[in-house]
Amino acid sequence: MGSYKLHYSVLLLCFFVGIFFVPQCFAVGVDANQTARLFVNASEASARLIPETLFGIFFEEINHAGAGGLWAELVSNRGFEAGGPNVPSNIDPWSIIGDESSLIVSTDRSSLFERNKVALRMEVLCDSEGTNICPAGGVGVYNPGFWGMNIENGKTYKVVLYVRSLGAVDLSVSLTGSNGLQTLATADIIASASDVSNWTKVEVLLEAKATDHNSRLQLKTSRKGVIWFDQVSAMPLDTYKGHGFRSDLFEMVADLKPRFVRFPGGCFVEGEWLRNAFRWKAAVGPWEERPGHFGDVWMYWTDDGLGYFEFLQLAEDLGSLPIWVFNNGVSHNDQVDTSSVMPFVEEALDGIEFARGDPQSKWGSLRAAMGHPEPFDLRYVAIGNEDCGKKNYRGNYLKFYSAIKQAYPDIKMISNCDGSSKQLDHPADFYDFHVYTSATNLFSMTHQFDRTSRNGPKAFISEYAVTGKDAGTGSFLAALAEAAFLIGVEKNSDIVEMASYAPLFVNANDRRWNPDAIVFNSSHVTPNKYIYVTCCICNYLGNSSDSKNYLRIKIVNFGSVYVNLKIRVDGLEPNSIQFSGSTKSVLRSGNLTDENSFKEPKKVAPAQSPLENAGEDMDVVLPPRSFTSFDLLKESSNLRTTGTDSSSRSSF
Repeated sequence: MGSYKLHYSVLLLCFFVGIFFVPQCFAVGVDANQTARLFVNASEASARLIPETLFGIFFEEINHAGAGGLWAELVSNRGFEAGGPNVPSNIDPWSIIGDESSLIVSTDRSSLFERNKVALRMEVLCDSEGTNICPAGGVGVYNPGFWGMNIENGKTYKVVLYVRSLGAVDLSVSLTGSNGLQTLATADIIASASDVSNWTKVEVLLEAKATDHNSRLQLKTSRKGVIWFDQVSAMPLDTYKGHGFRSDLFEMVADLKPRFVRFPGGCFVEGEWLRNAFRWKAAVGPWEERPGHFGDVWMYWTDDGLGYFEFLQLAEDLGSLPIWVFNNGVSHNDQVDTSSVMPFVEEALDGIEFARGDPQSKWGSLRAAMGHPEPFDLRYVAIGNEDCGKKNYRGNYLKFYSAIKQAYPDIKMISNCDGSSKQLDHPADFYDFHVYTSATNLFSMTHQFDRTSRNGPKAFISEYAVTGKDAGTGSFLAALAEAAFLIGVEKNSDIVEMASYAPLFVNANDRRWNPDAIVFNSSHVTPNKYIYVTCCICNYLGNSSDSKNYLRIKIVNFGSVYVNLKIRVDGLEPNSIQFSGSTKSVLRSGNLTDENSFKEPKKVAPAQSPLENAGEDMDVVLPPRSFTSFDLLKESSNLRTTGTDSSSRSSF
């Protein structure tokens, strides 16, 4: 590779860790000997503040990210509604234990819950005595969860179900192996006919005596009669703070220290058709009363246990700001005329009241009844998702903007229209920017915002990723390009306020989109390369175990040869860079297509080591196809943000 091409394959940025400042960096082109020079002006006068909100996460219900993922509910189709409102209906993935001579299983519309009327009816034909003896262990139904339930020895699981019967019941509720033969935990429900003549809520705690990552929940009986079941739930007791979030997935996200959470989509918000779009009012209140809905973009049913309230709680638990994306009367295939959009506007205003309203207000009181009397810190809303080109979007948008601005003047609103290359023709606080492209293209987009006007709304890059053949399901090559793109984002953080990768989660059993930041199944989780890029790029935004300050210089060598780099740092007091305590982190891999997996979760991961020649003048070597972060420990904190404690914003 010639020196001219190599010049454009090395990308760098430097900034102060612990003080949110980007100093000025000037690079000189690579010469014929593959040597480059970098001059860093680290003086306070050259520094620029980085937004505290710059890096966050985007959660969309895609790839079973929530249902069967972050939301720890183990039962799939817990309310028997996934087959639709008409009966008889499909009860998948529920299955029958027994044959036609021993029981008949069907659905009817006898549930006590008005918004989800379907219930399971089980007529048991066999008995414990007489001519038609039930099989050993009884007959009934089982649910395998989302590709198997992860049941772990010593852990306790709470099972909740609603039951009704024409006679007395004698049920066993069990967690078993995938074939039903090994019992991991079990409890009996015994009740007289008078106890269960009406719908009755039953709760049992099951402590597992063994581990099986591919378990199932069974409801069985050997007593003849008719029994109805509805809203059958099983959840581990060790969810994060008892809030329902799967602990291992939550902790991996929490380690990123995201400053915002954009939710719940994405296309999930729009729907292929408006009738299947996510609607917040159907996803609040007691979980038993939520109707659930079929997400017709990503083609699966959600019970909406992970609803609007839970998303707000997730952001609060992460210490992040919520960014609520709501439908603006537009789906992929139909849209509401602007003259008829006011009911959608009112729904959005009600949603803001739910999040922020006084606990005595109509919707604030519902939030309080759900256990959160204090308002959530909702400051941002996005009016639609990727709808700018739709016929009614601008008209609808202005209706939302005007109504929200009048009722909540402090809320910042995000337009779907891209303002990076030309000014918007409508008011907005932010514009949404999405990019999915090849590694080469994303690398070149490092300069995307260099010439963007600094007047008007700021950019929110809410979705970015390398996709296509370059990406695989999370390749090292994609990581390099994304690191370079983020370097450009930081360099332009005077106009780019926020950025988030997409998608966040994928259940390995349901890859609707590739790649994704975090890959999991019922029992395992592995970070994609994105996690390590984010840690190296964005870690300065989080709390640290020490109170030290660093000058961080980050460089992507996208080329195929080693580069000798001479670094000169000016603007600091003499000898203020410490030899001891300075480090470098290098992200590289043996093959551009390398990926992390359950077996090798750290195949692509940064390696940290002491920086042996740390100082104002350094000669360093950049490996080919690598991302390197130099953390230079500073002796004194001579650069500080006014009113900010730098010790809370260190990196390593």
